[in-house]
Amino acid sequence: MDLLQGHLSDDFVDQLSNQIGGADREQTEAAASGVMTTLVSALARNASTNQGASALSNALDRDHDGSILNDVFGMLTGGQAQNSRTTNGEGILNHILGDRQSGAVDMISRLSGLDQGKTGNLMSLLAPVVMGALGKAKQSNGLDAAGIASLLSGTVSAHQESPTMGFINKFLDADGDGSIIDDVASIGMKLLGGFFSRKR
Repeated sequence: MDLLQGHLSDDFVDQLSNQIGGADREQTEAAASGVMTTLVSALARNASTNQGASALSNALDRDHDGSILNDVFGMLTGGQAQNSRTTNGEGILNHILGDRQSGAVDMISRLSGLDQGKTGNLMSLLAPVVMGALGKAKQSNGLDAAGIASLLSGTVSAHQESPTMGFINKFLDADGDGSIIDDVASIGMKLLGGFFSRKR
């Protein structure tokens, strides 16, 4: 999470805002943080079984070595040549979130104030960055499938006390099509104001 949050520089957020159609900067930053937290939490869930951890480890070895982080601006603008699977945000999201993708977009949109269309585009842009960060961590630390699973579960546990992580985990735990979104109204506007704000 520290590696991912470190990429949310002012310039990077500005670039993201432009790429999704000139969105409000603060809303973009809030939504970006929410997207990253949601994807890391979902990856941790997927890797909680031996089969899921092995599939994720193989995907990282095959398509996500972390080199995408060397030029994230180039990736956003299409100026960085990459394996198509490395930058295929929609494909990555289908694997990570499956039928929870639309519910996740709705949740992050409501909590950040960014409209759903732009939130969906933002999620597609950031999914390759999340996978690249995980791939870089795997290579740097020589992690196997079990190590990846441990890294992800440890990351989620370390942020378990935050309202953001708690709500996202509640969403990911929910049965059905994301009806947990109805609970957003009960959280309270004061909490929402800083829900996805990153620490400065």
